Amino acid sequence: MPDGLGDVARSEVLRFEVLGPLRVLRAGSELDLGYPQARALLGVLLVWPGRPVRMSTIVDVLWPGRPPADAPNAVRRHVGTLRRLLEPGLPPRAPGRRLLGRTGGYLLEAAAHEADLPRFRALTRRGMRAAATARPEQAVRHFAGALRLWRGPVAAGLPGPVRAHPHFAAVDREILRTARMAADAALLCGRADQVLPSVRRAVALNPLDEPLLARLILSLAACGLQAEALATYEDARRDLAAQLGVAPGAELAAAHARVLRRQIRPARHRLPAAPPDPARPFVRPAQLPPDLPVFTGRNRELTALDALLDKETAGAPQTAPDALRGAEAVPAPAPSTGACPASGVLISGPAGVGKTALAVHWAHRVADRFPDGQLHLALGGSAPHQAALEPAEALRRLLGALGVSTRSMPEGVAALAARYRGVLAGRRLLVLLDDAACLAQLRPLLPEAPGCLTVVTSRGGPIGPRPVAEPAGPAGRLGLSGSRERAAGGLRTLHLGLPSEADARDLLARRIGAARPAAEPEAVREIVRRCGRLPSALALVAARAASRRDFPLAALAADLAEDAEP
Repeated sequence: MPDGLGDVARSEVLRFEVLGPLRVLRAGSELDLGYPQARALLGVLLVWPGRPVRMSTIVDVLWPGRPPADAPNAVRRHVGTLRRLLEPGLPPRAPGRRLLGRTGGYLLEAAAHEADLPRFRALTRRGMRAAATARPEQAVRHFAGALRLWRGPVAAGLPGPVRAHPHFAAVDREILRTARMAADAALLCGRADQVLPSVRRAVALNPLDEPLLARLILSLAACGLQAEALATYEDARRDLAAQLGVAPGAELAAAHARVLRRQIRPARHRLPAAPPDPARPFVRPAQLPPDLPVFTGRNRELTALDALLDKETAGAPQTAPDALRGAEAVPAPAPSTGACPASGVLISGPAGVGKTALAVHWAHRVADRFPDGQLHLALGGSAPHQAALEPAEALRRLLGALGVSTRSMPEGVAALAARYRGVLAGRRLLVLLDDAACLAQLRPLLPEAPGCLTVVTSRGGPIGPRPVAEPAGPAGRLGLSGSRERAAGGLRTLHLGLPSEADARDLLARRIGAARPAAEPEAVREIVRRCGRLPSALALVAARAASRRDFPLAALAADLAEDAEP
């Protein structure tokens, strides 16, 4: 190629990836896709490259809920940004050859070899044709090739509400369908080992898909992993009961029976069970975030949490004190048989109410009751512009903190959760899981190991169905109602309300010193009222007041009042 033309050609070589983290690569280098909405727009078009997507669909995906009035204009601006990114040097307002306008929408031009999703679909179709003509080994080869293109949740990295749109959910269903077909073909010809990792990952994507779970259990047994197959069934049975209130269906139960009776064709290549890692001893983690030095108030909640831990530690039949009693009567749990039985607490409440501060403060108070250490993990359930932490990745981070090497970690959520429980067996640890998104994310992370306590924080009531409001005062209450405990996956629930007005004033005084609030009590009351008693808002105001010690609190209150005016 003449000098200079080779560089031009290489600069036009693009690779589009949506079967996992959303990426565009030029000559092997990843491009910065810019704002989240521009990334989301590209993801929408990559689901069906070469096909036009209507403007209404694009708007619906980019703005879940109520879109702004100028949404179409915003889409056009994002289109212009992406055009210049994909085709550097494109003149202003030129349509280029990649991102094209069509009547009522847009399409992305990408050849089959440039985008992973068209290649995935082509290989899947070849696998289906081979399976339909009784060629299971060829089918496995094509299905396995398709699944190798799949690197994680579709369009990972986009905000959770965007990824939850049916436009992307349909691709998730395609992947699950391909994984089921791959498992069927592999079990038929003794090649289960070739698709087992992909089937494990597919179950992690949809842990309540019973047909897929059945195939995972059969594939594990075919590969010689009988114990893991039976453990996977037990995990599935518990999850179905806890989350859906149902028993395993006929297909899943039949797979379990076949494993017990050893009625499965073994794979040609058997896989060894994940060995223990004796070279790396148990690590005593100490991961709690620093306690807030100015923490104040919440005495009622702290007393309730202490009482809960004391009752369970003592192993006595539990009669909940007023602070621990919910709206309904709850049967007393069985007496403890260990020093500290498995238990968990969910601290829920609106944004800014102080859930994490309370959880961290109480965790430091009781840390000495857990001599084997403390784990902390941020789950990102409410983090803006990014997806919540996937259960498999969360388990890998927890296991890594406990000294388990990456090499010895198994694949799939069920296997990782089993390993996590095994490492914690016989230990006494405190686990703080901050900002949980939903029960599906949380459930595999609950160790259910005697001696361990899990403290979870989550906004509002996202763990399962939205709970019924409890008759609580401003400080909230720890509710042990049967319906609420089921909704929280067995966790006892503390719904955290606003602090009292006295506690809110004290919070402000602890941060800026007692002298200024004492000199301007009316201004303090007005600041507390304008902040709605939210600890996060009061902390911001306190930081501003601390940075301007010559600034009267009355002037600060007046600024808040002015900001609140329409």
